[in-house]
Amino acid sequence: MGSFSIWHWLVVLLVVLLLFGSGKISGLMGDLATGIKSFKKNIKEDEPDASMAETTAQPPAGNLPSPGTTQSVADPNRTVVRQPPGPV
Repeated sequence: MGSFSIWHWLVVLLVVLLLFGSGKISGLMGDLATGIKSFKKNIKEDEPDASMAETTAQPPAGNLPSPGTTQSVADPNRTVVRQPPGPV
C-alpha cells in the first residue's frame, strides 16, 4: 500500500505529459542543464580566490611564534556562528 508499482508511475508520467506537453518539459530540462553548467563554472572561478586567501593569511616566516605558544590569525572568509548558552 505504501509503494507504487510501475503502472502507477506510468499513469503519473502520462498525466504530466498531457498537462505540460513534451516541448515544455524538454525546455525545462534545457534550462536546468544551463543552470547546472553555470553553477559549476562559478564554483571553478571561486576556487583560485580561496587558495590565494589561504596563502596570504599565513604570517611571514620571520615572525613565527616560539614553540609552545599559540597564535591566531584572523581569516576574513571564515564565518563564526555563535549559539546562545544553555541546552538546545
